[in-house]
Amino acid sequence: MPVKTPVKQNKIREILPHRYPFLLVDRVIELAENKIVAIKNVTANEPFFNGHFPDIPIMPGVLQVEALAQTAGLYGPLWDPEAAEAQKDKMGVFSKVNNCTFESPVVPGDTLTLTATITHVEKDAKGNPRRVSAHGEASVDGKITCRCDLEFAMIPAKLVGR
Repeated sequence: MPVKTPVKQNKIREILPHRYPFLLVDRVIELAENKIVAIKNVTANEPFFNGHFPDIPIMPGVLQVEALAQTAGLYGPLWDPEAAEAQKDKMGVFSKVNNCTFESPVVPGDTLTLTATITHVEKDAKGNPRRVSAHGEASVDGKITCRCDLEFAMIPAKLVGR
């Protein structure tokens, strides 16, 4: 049974291994079959704005892609917590980005809406996810800022020290 939305920071931190300043999802606001929507509140004190760019702060595109990947990574554990618990010895890692475009800048004060739609799940012989593909779209006030296709590989968590 899916977790109820909104999903706040404490639950997100239970699922994702990322921590400040690299945790880029503030809240999950929608969860549906094969779809998750989250937000990232972009503030002027984000550490990346010190160098990108000091006089014209723009959120780096690669961080928008990472925020979409983190959003997609939340889908399985929130949609089917029991299946995720059974797979806790595995960890999803970002393995591929395709068809990535950046269409509009993200600046301090924006609320970045992150939508990930699961497009394909490849399963192993036991029926557990082996590879997961998703389409991601980031937007501000309904205007697309980034689109991309993402792929994740499920690997033994012990390979990354978890």
